[in-house]
Amino acid sequence: MNLTYYARILIRRGWILLLAIAITAGAAYAFSKAQTPVYRATQRVLLQPARNDYGLTETLRILLRSYVVYLNTDTQAATVITRLQLDMTPGDLRRYTTISSDPTQLIVQIDVDMQDGPLAARIATELGRLLVEYRTEDNRDLQREDRIDALLIDTATYGLHSPKTKINMLAGAVLGLLLGGAVVFALEYLESNILRSRDDVQNFLALPLLAAIPPEDSHM
Repeated sequence: MNLTYYARILIRRGWILLLAIAITAGAAYAFSKAQTPVYRATQRVLLQPARNDYGLTETLRILLRSYVVYLNTDTQAATVITRLQLDMTPGDLRRYTTISSDPTQLIVQIDVDMQDGPLAARIATELGRLLVEYRTEDNRDLQREDRIDALLIDTATYGLHSPKTKINMLAGAVLGLLLGGAVVFALEYLESNILRSRDDVQNFLALPLLAAIPPEDSHM
C-alpha cells in the first residue's frame, strides 16, 4: 500500500473523521459548559532559617511536614471561620483545602478550591497568616540564631481550576479521531475484497494486468 492508496481513503472517508471529531469535541465543549466553575486560590508561605546553617536547614525541611499537619486541623479551620465570619463547618473548609510542602524551596503551599474565587483567596491567605503567627510565637522562646521565620509570598491569587474547556475539547477531538479512524478501518476491511479499479485487480491477483474491457459508453 502506497501513499496514493491512503490518499484515496482520506478523500473517500475523510468526512467520517471530520464528523467524529466534530461530535466528540462538541460534546466535550457542552459537557464543560454544563459544569459549575471551580476556582483555585493559592497561598505560599516561605520558611527561612535565621542562619545559613546546614543542620538548621535540614531540621526545617523535616519541620515542613509538621506545619502541614498543624494547618490541616479542625482547630485552625475553626479559627479561620471565626475570623472571616464564614457560614460553614471546619470539615467543610478542610474539604475545600489542600496543604502541601516543598522541601526544595522551603515552602508550604495552601490551595483552596471553591466556586467563589475571592472567598477561596481570603481563606488561603488567612491560613497562611496562621502559620506566620505560629512561627512568630514559637520564635519568642528561641535564640535569634535558632529562629525560623515564616513569610507570606504576596497574597493568595485565584484562577479557574475546572472545567478546563480547551483541554477537554482537545481530548474530545483526539478521541473522535481515534473513533473515526476505527470506523474507517472497519469499513475498508469489510470492503477489502471489492474490486473498484485496475490497481485493485492487480493487487488482489498479484499479477500484471494485460487488458481491460472498456465501459459500454466509451468511444474508440
